[in-house]
Amino acid sequence: MMFPDLTSELKAEMPDLRGKLEANAPTAPLSWFRTGGPAQVLFTPADVDDLAYFLVHLDRTIPVLVVGLGSNLLIRDGGWEGVVIRLAKGFAEMSVEPGHRVRAGAGAPDVKVARAAAEAGIAGLSFLRGIPGTIGGALRMNGGAYGGETKDVLLEAKGVTRGGEKVSFTNAGMGFTYRHSSVPDDVIFTEALFEGRSGDPAEILAEMNAITEARSSTQPVNTRTGGSTFKNPPGRKAWELVDAAGCRGLRRGDAQVSEMHCNFLINHGAASAADIEGLGEEVRRKVLETSGVELEWEIKRVGLARV
Repeated sequence: MMFPDLTSELKAEMPDLRGKLEANAPTAPLSWFRTGGPAQVLFTPADVDDLAYFLVHLDRTIPVLVVGLGSNLLIRDGGWEGVVIRLAKGFAEMSVEPGHRVRAGAGAPDVKVARAAAEAGIAGLSFLRGIPGTIGGALRMNGGAYGGETKDVLLEAKGVTRGGEKVSFTNAGMGFTYRHSSVPDDVIFTEALFEGRSGDPAEILAEMNAITEARSSTQPVNTRTGGSTFKNPPGRKAWELVDAAGCRGLRRGDAQVSEMHCNFLINHGAASAADIEGLGEEVRRKVLETSGVELEWEIKRVGLARV
């Protein structure tokens, strides 16, 4: 499937744009599942100012999707009709500040932020080692793992609205709940300021190593997966419900429920996005039939189904 090329028109309307525009760019390399149709336009902004400039001049009717590492994302086989914005190198900077604080761009991998904090003797951010994504995703989803959540350490988040306005949010202003932030969906996060506490670098690194070992022994970390598929229902664990419904190892084509951790879906190589999403929906039906619990997707599913 191919979309009409908008890049020439966009370049003409935005002569001072410094980022990269690509027409009908493949999205499979942008997500860990390695599936998905093309992006009508893929834009990689140079920095925050470039992003704001682009959004000011972009037609408000054109849909926008923001991508970091794509670790919790499923782009459907028909692709994305509109603009995919990839926050890459220009949004990956980090710095350590006085007061046990770390400032990080929204494109910075969580694991690198955790390591920077550890090396600076800042405790409290080790949980980020267990989240296979970027800071932007952690802000949007109140990312958490191994006893910690983004809400526990965030001081301030910055972003850009769909209209190109630069905005900031306090921790309270983020409206954090379990795996959710109430900040409007059209805000693109660009930066976060975290505050931890004083700690011993060796002890913090040991804690991070323990998290790494725990993930490796319990999760299919070296596969094409999207991380945790379903949110934990109140008072329950999603994987236990999936297991009790007899879905461990369930397959649809090359898509499979992981046998190691059955809240993970795996692409063994040739699965389509439809295979993966269809398998997830089958799991949801079986869990509802056996336990009466309706699982909610944690993986973000976007785009057009193939026609």
